[in-house]
This record gives sequence, C-alpha cells and structure tokens, in this order.
Amino acid sequence: MIRLMIADDHNVVRSGLHAILNSQPGWEVVAEAKDGKHAVELAAETQPDVAILDYQLPIMNGIAATREIRALQPQTEVLIFTAHESELLIRELLEAGARGYLLKSDARRFLIAAVEALARHEPFFTGRVSEALLNAYLSNVPSRGDDLTHCERGVVQLIAEGRTNKEAAQLLGINLKTVETHRAAAMRKIKATSSTNLIRYAIRNKLVEP
Repeated sequence: MIRLMIADDHNVVRSGLHAILNSQPGWEVVAEAKDGKHAVELAAETQPDVAILDYQLPIMNGIAATREIRALQPQTEVLIFTAHESELLIRELLEAGARGYLLKSDARRFLIAAVEALARHEPFFTGRVSEALLNAYLSNVPSRGDDLTHCERGVVQLIAEGRTNKEAAQLLGINLKTVETHRAAAMRKIKATSSTNLIRYAIRNKLVEP
C-alpha cells in the first residue's frame, strides 16, 4: 500500500491527481490540502508515504511546507509538482528536503514513475531538470538571490502577493518588527528601493505568479 497526500490550490488539479493515483492498485490518497499550512497539518495527521505538493501554495509555499513536513514526518517523501522550472527554485526545494521534482507538463508520462521512486525512498527528476541545474546545486554554485534567507524569501513572497507587513506577520507566525527587519534586509540585499522592486524580484525568481 502506498499512502498519498495531494496539496494544490486548484480543485481541478487535485481531483485529476486523485483519480489517477487512486486508480493504481494498492495506492490510496489519504489526504488533500489546498494550502501549505493545511498540508503540513494533514501530513502530521495521516503520515503519508509520499506528499505531492505544488510549489505555488497559498499561506505557506511549497518550500516552507516541504521543510515542515520533512522535519515533522521524515519518513514522508515530498514530490514537488509544479509548472515552474528554475535553478533557484530547484536548489531551494532540494535544500528543504524534497526528493522529487516533476513538471506538470510531464505528468502524463512520469507521474506514476515518480511516485513509485519516492515510495522506495529514491529521488526522481525528469530529463527536463537538467544535469547542469543539479550539478550547480551539488557544487554550491551561487545563483541569483541565494543570499536571501528562507525567512526573508517568505516575507518577500507575501509582500509580492499584496500582503501588508501586519498580514505577513500573522501568516508567518512572527511579530511585526521581525517582518520589517526581514523586509529591510531583503531590500538591501537585492538593492530594491521600493515594493515594486520586491515584486519584480519575486516574479523573476518564481516566488509568485506574474
């Protein structure tokens, strides 16, 4: 039996994945979430073998959710299922603990194989995730925006989504002053002079949808 969790904010994507995965003999979708925070909570409750997460999740993105799930449920493998492909994003997700990365455009050919690999605790990456990107990660080659911390990146994402500093503090579970500190540090590091610069950075680095 392979127990699975799906986290995606689009109902159509979740229902499609559910139908495909549940049709496999011995597989069961035990939980579905539409945001990152709920995904972390459901992973703790249901303890799936494989969690399939979209990167662009509301409230808590795929990077933060992966990190939390892997910390709380190290036996649960995380497969990132996303439309985004960038060196920076792949590096961040690998560092957070994801062991699989599947582009939505490759799902028809590779979804089953990806889940089977992760259920065996083996990594899975399609050919479109090039060797150059993986080599860059493994050799710690610097990439654009690498100097932002995870907390700074989370604040930038929320600001780019239109959240106020106060709303970001509530969503991240930190105080307002800490958000302001992270925001100021991020702006200094990327040489941003306004919120518009932060939004452009977030879009360029796939932290938010354009």
